[in-house]
Amino acid sequence: MEGVNFAVVGATALDAEFFYARNLGSILLTNDSLSVQVSWFKKWKSSICTTKHECDIYFKKSLFLVGEIGGNDYNVPFIFTGAPLEQVRPFVPLVVEAVINATVALIEEGAVNVVVPGNMPIGCIPAYLTTFQGSNPSDYNSKTGCLDTFNAFSEYHNEQLLEALKKLRKKYPQARIMYADYYGASIDFYYKPKRYGFTGGTIIACCGGGGPYNFNLSRGCGQPGSTLCKDPSTFVNWDGVHGTEAAHRYMAKGLVYGPFTSPPL
Repeated sequence: MEGVNFAVVGATALDAEFFYARNLGSILLTNDSLSVQVSWFKKWKSSICTTKHECDIYFKKSLFLVGEIGGNDYNVPFIFTGAPLEQVRPFVPLVVEAVINATVALIEEGAVNVVVPGNMPIGCIPAYLTTFQGSNPSDYNSKTGCLDTFNAFSEYHNEQLLEALKKLRKKYPQARIMYADYYGASIDFYYKPKRYGFTGGTIIACCGGGGPYNFNLSRGCGQPGSTLCKDPSTFVNWDGVHGTEAAHRYMAKGLVYGPFTSPPL
């Protein structure tokens, strides 16, 4: 199996100009947004096929994965500035539109099998739990310890994306447009951690700079003062933002073999 990856660490779905206009540009890890990555794909395309017929044959045998993208559009204001939910909520339709525009661009370039992932349950991520740590018990899910309002925000994003994908399927019936439910594929980790062997922690980072969730922006994983757990496979979260290999392995199984990709792969 062969493939090519245009992803960039820290990339956003929205272009960098969006964030600079809101005084958030200095926080971005990269200016290589989703539209930039799509432009790279278009340039690369000419290196593997030259005619439309040749490209169509090639891409009919290919699987396109659009993301996961969009999470960093929310991470920038939430984690780095502590922005309130009501300030970031208007970003959602714009982020979804950017993802849809990229998907359309790929389909019009010849993509037939396209997977578009949704957002993760960000209310369970140590970076969010640290940034929005509070003393009100009602903010936290009694079974998981996650922040319910932020998980509801992820669900809102996913609902908007699903509606947009329904419209896209009608517009491009020749394409197989699949939704990858990253939220559904991972939320069970927090409710039933022992089932998956996550005995070390679900909302605590394996590698981090201390604190109740082992996350500290000034002492990130691998930096001086950070600590590392003994067995990452027993943790859901790796560095306060990303999942461990073990968590991604279970997610991948749920996406590839079901039931979290719709329609199925």
